[in-house]
Amino acid sequence: MSSVDKTPLSFSKNALIGIGTAILAVLTLLLCYFAIDVIFLLFAAILLAVFFRGLGNSVSRYTKLPEGLAVVLVSIFLLFVFGLGIGFLAPKIAAQLAAFQEFLPVAIKTFSQRTSEFTWGKLIIEQIPAWEEIFESFLSSEFLRGVGGIFSTTFGVVANVLVIILLSVYLASEPQTYINGLIKLFPIPRRARMKAVVGEIGETLRWWLVGKFFSMLIIGVLTTAGLSIIGVPLALSLGIFAALLAFIPNFGPIIAVIPAVLFALVESPVKALYVLILYICIQMVESYLITPMIERETVSLPPVLTIFFQIFLGVLVGSLGLILATPLLAVFIVLVKMLYIEDILGDPVVSLQTDEEE
Repeated sequence: MSSVDKTPLSFSKNALIGIGTAILAVLTLLLCYFAIDVIFLLFAAILLAVFFRGLGNSVSRYTKLPEGLAVVLVSIFLLFVFGLGIGFLAPKIAAQLAAFQEFLPVAIKTFSQRTSEFTWGKLIIEQIPAWEEIFESFLSSEFLRGVGGIFSTTFGVVANVLVIILLSVYLASEPQTYINGLIKLFPIPRRARMKAVVGEIGETLRWWLVGKFFSMLIIGVLTTAGLSIIGVPLALSLGIFAALLAFIPNFGPIIAVIPAVLFALVESPVKALYVLILYICIQMVESYLITPMIERETVSLPPVLTIFFQIFLGVLVGSLGLILATPLLAVFIVLVKMLYIEDILGDPVVSLQTDEEE
């Protein structure tokens, strides 16, 4: 009799727990959606903190300084060098950017004229609006207003950069405080495993950042030197532009090559061809030399999945999502590998390579 009486109560209790869990999940997803800019800002700070922490640990090993102090000193030194570099290069870059704004319409007009010399090119040019109309519609588009998310709507660029830097320094100087707090949210039997997962994510991001930093540096130097040899104007600005966009795989190099080719095309089509060959050669060095070296220490990111993830986050968040898509994908792959493939499926894999490669 008692079991019969308890059955409805047990069913009601389980139903209430299920409904409560579903409501909590929906509220969590809604919170993440409306606070997605803040979440991405926090991830950017974590990414920078991983970079600071890696350098701080290296300095601590050689100088015997406490790790927290080494991280703070490294952060201050890097910020000082960065500010000094901006102060030294700012006048030259500002002058080149002013010339860039004046030179770009001329380059686009020259490109249109040269393309119109061909029948197929004339048909294409006739279907494309004037570049002034494209530029104005682009500036007024909903896409551009949504692009940048937090960098354009919350505090402004400068304020957000300062927030990211401050958060990264705090996170890098005392990471265990925040890691332990995160791990304590999980059941006791799972805490050791979660600690290993967090450690793996940190190592993956650290090596990805190291590889990406050297990749950006090499691309910037090679681009500036190559454009200077070819004789393309604004070589320094174009080299810095290419280096910054190298942080965004797949789409960054495509965007970077457009102004360089346009500027070279003003002088001659042959020079534009040389510029295109230069960028292709630099990307081959990056793709076949630098990227494989990165993937020795971190997860291999499937190209199709990377492009899909970039497009998805670019549409969802804007440019900030596109910029952070690749490191976020690296974190996601580590989570899938360790928490799903290894823990749930029981497959003791050490990488996400295909069966043929294994």
